[in-house]
Amino acid sequence: MNRRDLLLGGAGALALAGCKTRPATLDPVVVKVTPVASINPLDSFFEELEKRTFNYFWDTAEPETGLVPDRWPNSPFASIAACGFALNAYAIGAERGWVTRAQARARVLQMLKFLYSLPQGPDAYSTAGYQGFFYHFLNFRTGLRYGGCELSTVDTALFMAGVLFVSGYFNADHPEEAEIRKVADDLYGRVNWPWSIEHVPDIRMSWSPEQLFNIHDWRGYNEGMIVYVLALGSPTHPAAPGTWVSFTSNYYQHWGTLEGQTHLTFGPMFGHQFSAIWIDYRGIKDEFMWPQGIDYFENSRRATLAQRAYAIRNPMDWKGYGPNIWGLTACDGPADVRMPYLGQTRQFHSYAARGVSRVDTVDDGTIAPYAAIASLPFAPEIVMPAAREMYKKYGSHIYTKYGFVDSFNPSFDYDNVPLRHGKRVRGGGWVATDYLGIDQGPIIAMLENYRSELIWSVMRRNPYIRSGLQRAGFEGGWLDSTA
Repeated sequence: MNRRDLLLGGAGALALAGCKTRPATLDPVVVKVTPVASINPLDSFFEELEKRTFNYFWDTAEPETGLVPDRWPNSPFASIAACGFALNAYAIGAERGWVTRAQARARVLQMLKFLYSLPQGPDAYSTAGYQGFFYHFLNFRTGLRYGGCELSTVDTALFMAGVLFVSGYFNADHPEEAEIRKVADDLYGRVNWPWSIEHVPDIRMSWSPEQLFNIHDWRGYNEGMIVYVLALGSPTHPAAPGTWVSFTSNYYQHWGTLEGQTHLTFGPMFGHQFSAIWIDYRGIKDEFMWPQGIDYFENSRRATLAQRAYAIRNPMDWKGYGPNIWGLTACDGPADVRMPYLGQTRQFHSYAARGVSRVDTVDDGTIAPYAAIASLPFAPEIVMPAAREMYKKYGSHIYTKYGFVDSFNPSFDYDNVPLRHGKRVRGGGWVATDYLGIDQGPIIAMLENYRSELIWSVMRRNPYIRSGLQRAGFEGGWLDSTA
């Protein structure tokens, strides 16, 4: 199951308003971003984790194209979303002094220019995308569509969020940084968001030349928030404000109390983290959140606390779960099999979206370290002990060259079961052997947001992000400031 397949949506009947010319008020601006201080200094353990995670993106990118693997070391193709997370990482690396600013901007410019130069069109195998969107997976060396994968609106959005971030970060009066800003603006500006709304007002999750639009829409609280903010903020092809109204129209199905925390629930933690990597939700609220008395940042904090409480309660009696071993999200797992466990037949999964919500629970004993670590800004008092405990208890198997591997499952202790991913550990269950780009990305981004608010501080000044949030109805906090 891919993340785009998690949600079902419906079509609405609101009229779509489009704009083909770039409004003068939304012209890109170069803003002064002062070097960020350590608001919350990290100790040596988290410093090392952040640097190792940076090294994943720096080391594994394809030298000739700059494209970043979907996973490593088993990396058959590049991921457009992982490329967006890599853009974050390169700027963070420059900020931290792990590479020079010149090295980082060269890497950024290489990727942006290559992706912008690739052909776009409806052909099945001779393009990298269509209508400004990119295919989910790309050939490492050619940049063209890999296999029969789909054109993904959310994966394109994750890439474009990284594009807007580096556009704001590289703000110096240097020809390469000026070119970064120009190419970034061109990449974002050519995305035709209204085209992705086959039945107004909902944005579709995917499209392919063979099947055209997928039946699934982005609707309901999930990682699709970043899709809508970017679509609403577009200076060239914006979605109509009614799309946000439709996206939030079934929120009350997901609002309630889970593990003692009242909030908008969504099972896998990535749904609470992905858009919050780029958008500082503290103090800003839309129409749904105003009467609830909280913002989306607090909502993510409560979701984090609920996940930990669920692990402490451990209703399925999985091995290892507890106050400092927790974290359910989309990640690798051992295999898609049903096996006996404590007198019951349990379903195990390979790659799957695990999580607990008011609507559904998917839990096969597989823990993903990034599920906890990427929630560091939301709840540092429980995330820091969790990261340390996972390292202390399982580090010899799950902490290697690029930090924490994707996931582990102490309960999957079966011989003679063919594994889809990872390896068996004698007496220790199963551990992943791959790193996933879209799971590494949230680690380094949220460590840096906690430490310095680097990504948030740049994106708060982005006119397109501001416009997208305001058109969605967000008010208050930093949105009311012109500083």
